[in-house]
Amino acid sequence: MAPSKGKNSNEPCIIPGGFTVLSLQFKTDSTSCHSVFVKEHRVRAEKNASRPLDRTLFAINIPPYCSEEVVRELFSQFGPIQSVELKERPGGTESTESKLSKYFTPASKEGFRVGYIVFKNSSSVTAAKSHSSDQPLVVSTEQKPVKTGLQKWIDQYSDSLIQKDKLQAAVDKFMEEYDKQKEEMEQKKKEEEQQQEEDGDGWVKVTRGGRGGKARPHSEAANQKALQRENKKRKRKELLNFYTWQHRNTQREHIAELRRKFEEDKQRIAVLRAQRKFRPY
Repeated sequence: MAPSKGKNSNEPCIIPGGFTVLSLQFKTDSTSCHSVFVKEHRVRAEKNASRPLDRTLFAINIPPYCSEEVVRELFSQFGPIQSVELKERPGGTESTESKLSKYFTPASKEGFRVGYIVFKNSSSVTAAKSHSSDQPLVVSTEQKPVKTGLQKWIDQYSDSLIQKDKLQAAVDKFMEEYDKQKEEMEQKKKEEEQQQEEDGDGWVKVTRGGRGGKARPHSEAANQKALQRENKKRKRKELLNFYTWQHRNTQREHIAELRRKFEEDKQRIAVLRAQRKFRPY
């Protein structure tokens, strides 16, 4: 995609906030233009290799008919592009793509978006910021047309229809991968159990722990057993004194038992003294 013919003004239009105004023209014969605002991406708090501060162009007010491929074509005239990222609002670099299959992923909302265009050279950012607003960028050309309106809706509806054979193939592929992962996990668990299996004398092979730490069996199975023992102890204590009044009753019963034993000892000592057989030393 190339800029359409316009005035020979090379002065960029800069608005408050440091944004440069770029004009978008859907076709060469379109009478109206759409404005996109761009500036160099400068966020001090953001440290991510996917958005280098010296090669990333931040754009807002990108129209809905501009996909990532269209944005790549529009800005490729300023230099080679490394990546294009479109989002609903400015924000972090976390991926919002769904991990579900496309058959179970709801359609994304269409609207005006913001974009991060990462160039391979820092000079491309300067070229985009210096582009004149009197030279609009053409979105749809004869070589690479962009569909809109009724034709776009028809294509979207056709793509939304699920074919039975493709869906079955996707399900079969998912189940094969799931069965494979399950077998690998079971095999790994068996190997760990064999490594940690106790011999006839009750010895278990352990690995050296870190400095100041206690050496333990280095396996997931051993960790699970230790965790189960701790949970049983905790539950036993919780059941023993679940309520406060139960804890008080337990203490009272313990004190009463001590007093009863003390009285029995006193009586036994008195009997021994009466029989003159008490020899404390």
